[in-house]
Amino acid sequence: MYRDNTKVIHIGDRVIGGGNPVLIQSMTNTDTRDVKSTVEQILKLEEAGCDIVRCTVIDHEAALAIAGIKKQIHIPLVADIHFDHRMAIEAMENGADKIRINPGNIGGRDRLLEVVSAAKERDIPIRVGVNSGSLERDIVDRYGGVTAEGIVESAMDKVSMIEEAGYENIVVSVKSSDVLMSVHTHELLAAKCPYPLHVGITEAGSLLSGNIKSGVGIGIILYEGIGDTVRVSLTGDPVEEVKSARIILRSLGLFEGGIEIVSCPTCGRTQIDLISLEERVRKMLDKYSSLNIKVAVMGCAVNGPGEAKEADIGVAGGNGEGLIIRKGEIIRKVAESEIVEALEDELKKAFL
Repeated sequence: MYRDNTKVIHIGDRVIGGGNPVLIQSMTNTDTRDVKSTVEQILKLEEAGCDIVRCTVIDHEAALAIAGIKKQIHIPLVADIHFDHRMAIEAMENGADKIRINPGNIGGRDRLLEVVSAAKERDIPIRVGVNSGSLERDIVDRYGGVTAEGIVESAMDKVSMIEEAGYENIVVSVKSSDVLMSVHTHELLAAKCPYPLHVGITEAGSLLSGNIKSGVGIGIILYEGIGDTVRVSLTGDPVEEVKSARIILRSLGLFEGGIEIVSCPTCGRTQIDLISLEERVRKMLDKYSSLNIKVAVMGCAVNGPGEAKEADIGVAGGNGEGLIIRKGEIIRKVAESEIVEALEDELKKAFL
């Protein structure tokens, strides 16, 4: 399996590659220079299950802010740099655990050498990032457009630039908004790249379309044994990215923590307001995200009781009422209006 054979890389106190667990990454959408707001968002990401966070460093002030942010968070921080090599160096001087650069736009070989030297001094990984939207014109012309082969060539060229500078503490990321192109790109890259890969579908879109595209693309790539970190790129609250990534990883058997909710589709047999009930149960469970349990929210007597019995705890709805079921046993029957409160009460008794 590709994932088992990639180079082991340390990012702060986290380890990726070499068969280590796939880690979840997200990115803040605050102004990094606003330390208070950035820290608040990162703490929410941590609570949701984020393992690594990336922040944009657009100027000197943002690089300096890294130090203040690092003092108040508990997960590794990646500094995202474009164009100005000085920002990469300053971010590392201020505590960044990893930097993300494109060696092709950092200002030439001499400046890249300065960045590599600073990273080597601190043993900080460099993530090489190549997106389909920023592919070099000569590669686009040679391949007759943006292709998986062209993206891989660009990425390996950037990797070789860092290797030639005497450094191999590298993570690689190749992204496209085209799902099938992303899959093919990762397949080609994994066959020739010894470094851990960061996987995602870039510019995936809104919560609905972004989740679907990411679920399909990231799911295929991870299932093929490719990928050491993941990010679900969504237009919106980055906390939703982490929630989605956890579901993808759990669905593939790559993550065992957290709460899994199973709920049935509504149909003509449903005799309670299942849609509202599932939303209220999900919101209630946000307070217990550290638990590793399966919760069922079922809407009728056909499959409901059986499905709920397979969960650690759940509810099977009936005509204006619900059966609270724990570990296959019916605990009590309650009115529809009392289901969420009763479910939480039994959850606390059994799992807290």
